[in-house]
This record gives sequence, structure tokens and C-alpha cells, in this order.
Amino acid sequence: MNMTDFEKKIGYKFKNTALLDRALTHSSYANENGTGLDNERLEFLGDSVLGFITAEYLFEHYKNNPEGELTKKRAYAVCEKTLFGYAEKIGLGDMIKLGKGEERTGGRHRPSVVSDAFEALLAAVYLDGGIEEAKKFVLPFIETATETQRVFKDYKSILQEVLQQNPTEKFEYIVTGESGPDHNKQFTVEVHLNSNVIGRGVGSSKKRAEQEAARSALELMGL
Repeated sequence: MNMTDFEKKIGYKFKNTALLDRALTHSSYANENGTGLDNERLEFLGDSVLGFITAEYLFEHYKNNPEGELTKKRAYAVCEKTLFGYAEKIGLGDMIKLGKGEERTGGRHRPSVVSDAFEALLAAVYLDGGIEEAKKFVLPFIETATETQRVFKDYKSILQEVLQQNPTEKFEYIVTGESGPDHNKQFTVEVHLNSNVIGRGVGSSKKRAEQEAARSALELMGL
């Protein structure tokens, strides 16, 4: 699929095609080619744009849901697994520029790589066409996700609710390890209750590792 076909696929034609090119450029490719122009800054912006559009949509369409339920729906709609599903629908993985090593190790089908590229693509649409074009692009995905996937376990929120039943208990998440190259980091996080380790998790970001640590702690508690 060439860029023109891809633009037709996503339903948006770029005025500044350099934005689209950058959104599709993984850091491994940029590093190998010495350009320094990868999609990480766009991914940072796209994460916030996605969060805002999702929150606004849920606020307007789920008027009887309390804040906690809206938070869970948003968490599901923007999590890595869901974003990977969005990306698969438009064939995004096939369009990403990867370094040779990342290509060999399956980066084109790695959820962390592809979901980050989806956020970068959203940011590129936003910068090129504004918030309304960004909404046109991403809202169909959000609508489908919130309609068909109504249950998402936000393990951190559940653990917090359980532990806060005893206000004297103190818990915190601590990063205990970090490994891998910059474009494929793995974080290890422990959740501590007072001085005891009650859960440990590994993920491609600190947030994902914290969710895994919280899930581990809930399993330990039999929840």
C-alpha cells in the first residue's frame, strides 16, 4: 500500500505529507539512517489528543455514568491492546518504517510499536487538519470500542479501592528495573504495601508495568 492508498484508507489527505512520513518513522529507522526524525514526539502529543477526544465523547454519550465508570471506559479505549486493534484495521503496521533489527525481531507486529504509531498518526492528523479532522479520524474507533468492549479491569484502581479501606496502610509503585534499547524498553515495577512487596509486573512502559504489578497483587489477595 502506497501513501496515497493509505490516506484513502484512513479517510484523510495530508496537506503536509512530511507529518505523515514522520508519524510512520520508528526510532530504530531514524537511528540507523541518522535522521533523528522519529515519531516519538508525535506519539507524546497523540496520547493527549486521544485522551481528550475519548473523554469528551464519553462525557457526552454516557451521561448517566459516574466518573469511575467513565474512567474505566476511557482506560479501555486508549490501552495498548485496543490501539493495536485500531491500527490493524487500517493496516498501519505495514506502513511503519523500521530499522533492520526491529524488522527482523517482528517489530511490525509488536503491539507497543504499532499502538505508538497510531497515536503518532493521530497527532499528525491533528497538526495538519485540526481537532475536528482528528475527531473524524479516531471517533469511529472509539465508538466501536466503547460499544463492544464494555468491561476493562483497571487493576490499579481496583487495588487502590481495596487498600484504601484501611487508611493506615501505605502503598506505592517502585520501578526496580529497566532494560532494552530506547525503542523497545522493558520496565519492571513492584507495588509495596508498607515495607512488603505484594506484586511485581513487567511492561513496555511504566504505566503498563504498574498495571501488571497491581494485577499480581490482586491475585495474591485472591481477588
